[in-house]
Amino acid sequence: MKHMKRVLLYICLAAIVWACQPGSKKQESKEDQIETRVTELLKQMTLEEKIGMIHGNSKFSTAGVERLGIPEWHLSDGPHGVREEIERDSWRSAGWTNDSSSYFPTGTAVAATWNPGLAKIQGKVLGEEARFRKKDIILGPGINVIRTPLCGRNFEYLSEDPFLISQMCAPYIQGIQSADVAACVKHYIANNQEIDRGTVDVEMSDRTFEEIYLPGFKAAIRKGGAYTLMVAYNKFRGKWCCENPFLLTDVLRKDIGFKGVTLSDWAAVHSTVETANAGLDLEMGTDSAYNRYYFADPLIEAVKEGKVSETTIDEKVKNILRVMFKTKVLGGEIRAEGSFVSPEHQQVAYKVATESIVLLKNENNALPVDPSTVKTIAVIGDNADRKHAAGGNSSGLKAKYEITPLQGLKNRIGGQAKLKTALGYEKNSEIQYGKGLIFKEDKKKDAQLLDEAVKLAKASDVAIIFAGINHDYDTEGDDRPDMELPYNQEKLILEVTKANPRTIVVITAGSPLNLSRIKDHVAAIVWGWYNGMEGGNAMADVLTGKVNPSGKLPFTIPVSLKDCPAHEKINYPGVGMQVKYDEGILVGYRWYDTKGIAPLYPFGYGLSYTTFKYDNLKTDKETYGKEDSIKVSFSLTNTGKMAGAETAELYVSDPDCTVMRPAKELKGFKKVFLAPGGSQTVTVIVPVSSLAYYSENDKDWIVEPGRFELLVNSSSADNRLSGSIVVNQ
Repeated sequence: MKHMKRVLLYICLAAIVWACQPGSKKQESKEDQIETRVTELLKQMTLEEKIGMIHGNSKFSTAGVERLGIPEWHLSDGPHGVREEIERDSWRSAGWTNDSSSYFPTGTAVAATWNPGLAKIQGKVLGEEARFRKKDIILGPGINVIRTPLCGRNFEYLSEDPFLISQMCAPYIQGIQSADVAACVKHYIANNQEIDRGTVDVEMSDRTFEEIYLPGFKAAIRKGGAYTLMVAYNKFRGKWCCENPFLLTDVLRKDIGFKGVTLSDWAAVHSTVETANAGLDLEMGTDSAYNRYYFADPLIEAVKEGKVSETTIDEKVKNILRVMFKTKVLGGEIRAEGSFVSPEHQQVAYKVATESIVLLKNENNALPVDPSTVKTIAVIGDNADRKHAAGGNSSGLKAKYEITPLQGLKNRIGGQAKLKTALGYEKNSEIQYGKGLIFKEDKKKDAQLLDEAVKLAKASDVAIIFAGINHDYDTEGDDRPDMELPYNQEKLILEVTKANPRTIVVITAGSPLNLSRIKDHVAAIVWGWYNGMEGGNAMADVLTGKVNPSGKLPFTIPVSLKDCPAHEKINYPGVGMQVKYDEGILVGYRWYDTKGIAPLYPFGYGLSYTTFKYDNLKTDKETYGKEDSIKVSFSLTNTGKMAGAETAELYVSDPDCTVMRPAKELKGFKKVFLAPGGSQTVTVIVPVSSLAYYSENDKDWIVEPGRFELLVNSSSADNRLSGSIVVNQ
């Protein structure tokens, strides 16, 4: 018996010693463990099983390998909410009664908060909803640069500025993936217009690519840790993005170090051999003949004929299996269960909506409206009671509920003031996918609606016009025809303002609109976005002063379309299916500031019901090396009578550079909440390396020694503090 105990003791000690050896599984990192298990699974798979995993086997799933315990992979649209269930092999609704999801503020609204922490929280609850619905991948966020005001999907995207995109998308992705769901950042790359998106060939310089269009994707992967990436429809420098080895292998894998899954936008693949060898991992599509996909039976034949190596197929499957382990689809770890339309999710939607709302004008303190002193409020406009969740094509969803602005005002004002409504204008358009807008005008009815609105405004203490556009205009598959307010709204606004000088205009839109002809006539202008299921309550709270607006524009609103850089020459929508980005790095405010063109409202602009004082700019040193970081500090004080938040924006200028650079570039920002009279020292850290430009001669990033100007601004055009530092050789 004693001998047996001694043997067992030796065995235990030996096991402990073995487990502590450097090469033992016990000491393997989690990454190494995943790689080992991926390799073990791959060895057991047939070629047919491997290829079954790299193309769709329904509209939103890919095949698993049942005998090895690999389940199907389930994807869902969802930049701002999980899409309703559709039939497995068609685009028709599946008819579920329990798939009405939370509707969160869209991309431009999230960016308008200038609050990365809040972006992470919205990402987290979106991930939780996706997990509750048993989704493995959520197709978002969309981070394409807003190059032209006309792009139909601008509302899904974040900004015209690559730095703001990077700062907002990385935490959003982290939030999603904290729920064991893979985020799918899209659309890689240069899908900056919807018109001709499936055929257009984009040409841009290396510097433009590196400085403007790539940084968001780089941040999504390196900082956000994105597990999957959707490849765009368009061509890039003569090759389809999905079969472009420069994009998929040289840049994405070798330069950025992406180890996740690249998947095509639906039906964006045009070849078998070229696409497979270029580096795409997964083909998704629209046709239900799944065995005929380029990555299905044709790929099996290509491997057997030696045109594509089985090693290439193995790499694609490894990428998929790796993400499956990381999101706990495989591996036996307990996976997050998620939650759905919970009170917490509703509160997050409300919080993002309130922080996104931008006050553009407030003359003679027209806002906030005090319902205790105002007897009658005229509520005018189709957008006052229009719901937007279902629109926009792939971004549309079946919302559990959506509070419209009119309902929000009723909820908040109740019996304190009398709300009277007039339509004012009629939405007389209908979007037909691929065909654009179809209008049915009725001039007699339009005149009647205008007359009713003017009479109501004249008899009311305050008139609020809910104007803007809708998802007939902001939608996947089509760009807007122009920047104008449709449905004769401009005339409505001007006539109502004549009848009631205290007229407030609230804009619903996800892209810049031409407000130049109404700006000087109305008392106040508020930008409200497609702001999710709590958008109406959030808007009512801002209009009545319960919440102080703190949103800032994530894009520039120009005076007219001809001022926009993409529209200066024939650079949009292109000629002969080719579009040249001749504006180069001068996108958005970079263009307006450098060219001396005054916009209507600058990038980063947003007013408040209170006032803020900037003071005492300091840096921790005067001179820096190229490996250093610049510590910029200043004081910010709320000098008004209402609590509020201000986003301080730090821009950097390189006036002595030997190459052309923009007049200024955003390099840091911080949103600060302050009580009346409250003050805070704000610190922004700027790595000296971020002051570099991309040299096409050196094929590298260069920080030239010399003086750099630091500009602490309230918007790109509103400088509050300035200083300078020197970078050594």
